[in-house]
Amino acid sequence: MLLTMLKDPVVWGSLLGIGIIVGMMVYYTYLFMHNSADADK
Repeated sequence: MLLTMLKDPVVWGSLLGIGIIVGMMVYYTYLFMHNSADADK
């Protein structure tokens, strides 16, 4: 089951899409927190 999923390009595409979305969310959250910390000083 797992091997067939790993060989399916659709699975890789959705994993890539999810990874990009999560990465951007983390990145923007980090930027927001960083800017808020700088503004407090």
